[in-house]
Amino acid sequence: MGKLVDIFFEDLQEKRSYPVGTNLQSILEDTLLQLEGPILGAMVNNKIKELTYEIYKPKNVKFIDLTNQDGRRMYDRSLSFVLYKAIHDLYPGAKFRIEHSVSNGLYCRLTNKNIILTPDDIAQIKKQMLDIIQADIPFIREEIETEKAIQLFESHGLHEKTSLLRTRGNLYTSVYHLEDCIDYFYGFIAPSTGVLKVFDLLPFYRGMLLMSPQRENPDKVESYLEQEKMLKVFSEYKRWGKVLDISNIGDLNRYVADKNISELIKISEALHEKKISQIADKIRKKRKHTKLILISGPSSSGKTTFGKRLAIQLKVAGLNPVNLSLDNYFVDREHTPRDENGEYDFEALEALDIELFNQNLVDLLHGKEVELPKFSFEKGTRYYDGEKLKINGKQILVVEGIHALNPNLTPLIDLEAKFRIYISALTSISIDGHNRIPSTDNRLIRRIVRDYKYRNYSALDTISRWGSVRRGEQKNIFPYQEEADAMFNSALPYELGVLKRYAEPILKEIQPNKAEYSEANRLLKFFSYFLPICDDEIPPTSLMREFLGGSTFEY
Repeated sequence: MGKLVDIFFEDLQEKRSYPVGTNLQSILEDTLLQLEGPILGAMVNNKIKELTYEIYKPKNVKFIDLTNQDGRRMYDRSLSFVLYKAIHDLYPGAKFRIEHSVSNGLYCRLTNKNIILTPDDIAQIKKQMLDIIQADIPFIREEIETEKAIQLFESHGLHEKTSLLRTRGNLYTSVYHLEDCIDYFYGFIAPSTGVLKVFDLLPFYRGMLLMSPQRENPDKVESYLEQEKMLKVFSEYKRWGKVLDISNIGDLNRYVADKNISELIKISEALHEKKISQIADKIRKKRKHTKLILISGPSSSGKTTFGKRLAIQLKVAGLNPVNLSLDNYFVDREHTPRDENGEYDFEALEALDIELFNQNLVDLLHGKEVELPKFSFEKGTRYYDGEKLKINGKQILVVEGIHALNPNLTPLIDLEAKFRIYISALTSISIDGHNRIPSTDNRLIRRIVRDYKYRNYSALDTISRWGSVRRGEQKNIFPYQEEADAMFNSALPYELGVLKRYAEPILKEIQPNKAEYSEANRLLKFFSYFLPICDDEIPPTSLMREFLGGSTFEY
């Protein structure tokens, strides 16, 4: 027998030995391990690997399915490749694009103006996908010289990929094959098509909606969620992308290389200011009825700076906004609800004194003077220091917080009196036509930079908390986003090139022996696609200054 290598299985909490060079697929078959969903890859020393990966040194191995976030990404990429292959088979030469995540799925379309897909056409594409999955075709990964990869993608008309690879500067590139179909992906994919049995493909807008399995219940497809307002926001910012001639990282890098980034920053900021001004004008037109502005959005969406910039535009429109902080309406610590782990759940609606908050709102809106509560986070108790508030007819109350769009926060206030705003960082550029940039990544990167600069948190701290933050958003924010009267996209097309310079050294501090190393490694690879952008020309009132520093607003 040849030389053996030791492998510690985190799933089984045991060590076994295998011949040097054994791949993960063979090892998986030997362990007979079963997870909730199909096993897609593995964490090897806290780095994600495909099942074709061969072991030559002692390793820690943890196999993953789609209940794991990295496994879910592998499933989605692989399923997207199958969709691309099905379109390639049925519509040779058609241009396929993955636009963004909406309605619990991925919105995809063909960009050829002469091809209009009917529901029957989409049903046929789905059938072709099922045939490809049934055939259990292996995904083949090949490392080739980048120049050869560029030539290969050019010959297949995948020009966005060649633009990206030319500016990345790597000597070698991973190319994936699914029979006669080729692609490039940011991240790894499944071993073969046969594991992708759970999915759906629905007619949607001007294309189709690709639905993946539920993460917690891998045998069931995600349920369709109506998000018409969110789709309109994405569409608006895609149109802005056309104005700026920027839709992907290759376009952004071209701006940097051509030394036109100053103009891109100026136009991007002007578009933000125009949108905020339009929202203020919309509020002014409703002024007869509007008494309360409610602003909600997920973590690191830029709510605070947006609120300050909106206040300026409201004053320009002749209104006088007055802020009312939800942070002062927490219940005393002993009444704070707890989560499933027994920890205080400060993000639960019940952590707020809804009765007192609504009574104060009603009194203020009826012209009464109110003594405002304060909350000591150190002591976990409410107190009063004599601060009072009374508003006049020209003033309008502004409340910002994760529960702001939840109707249960303000049940005593008439709907007509409320103007609800939802804000998030809906990334408007993609890596290329088949690789989108999730808005959650955009926000996580912002938070890593901000936490490090202002809260003395390491990247490891921020990443380790991110899962809990996301669960809170899913429960308390996202279900109410379609209730908004206006939506604002805080993402800026240039920002990831700027954040690269700040985030990379912070991410590199995470050591390989930490579970968060995998996520840090993924984000570092992501930043390798961007040319760095200096922040000198970003104005002091920009939303980016909330995360980078240098703002003229007080926080």
